[in-house]
Amino acid sequence: MGLSLSPLILIVLLACFTGSFLQCNGNPFRHYHHPHVAKHNYRDALSKSIIFFEGQRSGKLPSNQRVTWRRDSGLSDGAAMHVDLVGGYYDAGDNVKFGFPMAFTTTMLSWSVIEFGGLMKGELQNAKQAIRWATDYLLKATAHPDTIYVQVGDANKDHSCWERPEDMDTPRSVFKIDKNSPGSDVAGETAAALAAASLVFRRSDPTYSKLLARRAVRVFQFADKYRGPYSNGLKRDVCPFYCSYSGYQDELLWGAAWLHRATKNPTYLNYIQVNGQILGAAEFDNTFGWDNKHVGARILLSKAFLVQRLKSLHDYKGHADNFICSIIPGAPFSSSQYTPGGLLFKMSDSNMQYVTSTSFLLLTYAKYLTSAQQVVNCGGTRVTPKRLRTIAKKQVDYLLGDNPLKMSYMVGYGPRYPQRIHHRGSSLPSVANHPAKIQCSAGFSFMKSQSPNPNILVGAVIGGPDQRDRFPDQRSDYEQSEPATYINAPLVGALAYLAHSFGQL
Repeated sequence: MGLSLSPLILIVLLACFTGSFLQCNGNPFRHYHHPHVAKHNYRDALSKSIIFFEGQRSGKLPSNQRVTWRRDSGLSDGAAMHVDLVGGYYDAGDNVKFGFPMAFTTTMLSWSVIEFGGLMKGELQNAKQAIRWATDYLLKATAHPDTIYVQVGDANKDHSCWERPEDMDTPRSVFKIDKNSPGSDVAGETAAALAAASLVFRRSDPTYSKLLARRAVRVFQFADKYRGPYSNGLKRDVCPFYCSYSGYQDELLWGAAWLHRATKNPTYLNYIQVNGQILGAAEFDNTFGWDNKHVGARILLSKAFLVQRLKSLHDYKGHADNFICSIIPGAPFSSSQYTPGGLLFKMSDSNMQYVTSTSFLLLTYAKYLTSAQQVVNCGGTRVTPKRLRTIAKKQVDYLLGDNPLKMSYMVGYGPRYPQRIHHRGSSLPSVANHPAKIQCSAGFSFMKSQSPNPNILVGAVIGGPDQRDRFPDQRSDYEQSEPATYINAPLVGALAYLAHSFGQL
């Protein structure tokens, strides 16, 4: 008599043989109750989400560069002010280096590694290199006391061309903040980035870590002493691109929170206790991104209360809970919109940045709550860490293809992904294939073409679908089709957690 197995058992056995050892031999995170067979390859998505940063690099590319259709660019950046500002990242699909979102990207990449780097295995080194490419640049931008070089490139002139970064001939104007034209927002964020990154390199490169921490302290002093939003003095140059709409109070609280975590110096705890309320600790807002850091600061500071038992920061657990309750569908005080397909929807322009940042915060807060054996209280409704993880996973799964269009919003991941992203380097022929220069306006014929982009910007996550889950895949549609470093940065942490919890790492 032959052995008869049901199709389900066969599938499970095949998953055991083809999957990793952990999937069928228990998972060290098993108390998180995830099913053992994942629908998505989170490990592959994690790897690609980090490779993306290499496609955004400015400056002299190293010999181990993995996005090989890119070449050196911006090699004289900073010359306009006789400073070295070579390196760093292009923020999105253009060729400008905007310091405000670059610093936020660095903070979030660092936070991803701080919380989930221990799960990243072979990707940890790649994530650290992505951070270091940014911090090396931020150290150059903050080399002079009470001055930060916050932008390289004239955004208006850059946007009137469609050029590869390697061909760039628009003015590489340099913009700075200083005592006379302050920018507590960009300075506070830069301090946060340097402080967070100092924690990333604490063990692997203590000398570099100390340099980052010292610089963070100095930059925060500058941010706090000379107050004002950077878009006052630099309005013509940074607006409407990265105008500081939420003010600078959130960055001062966020910067102080990171310095408190990185230095353990009681000065910063005292600063938070004295200034927290004035800086908007209790204000209700539930959007976390490159402009508004309040929510991130609340989650970050809640750890000090939940895990380190710092009673003086008790209120931040309540502030963090308020944010979480606003996100949970159907919970009392829920105020978030979701598309019919289930995607968190904040705004039509680059919505996916809020999906990735919120997913990261949900997983991070779940980690803190689990450690403290606590739950979220939403008007009498108990919300467990498991529920937060489930919501975060659902958002990441939507991004990776579980959506009405069956479209992955990460380029190069899955069978179907965007072909015409709004990105100059990706949409124009590579230097290898077309060595001759492509002039400023000549590039627009490629921009307007319906052909797929010739260079695949692997790992790029774009703005995403509209509030009805529709996505036209049009290159001119920057709101939905443009990638950005700050969309990917928090996703790195979320994917590391998911890859590990499903036994893929």
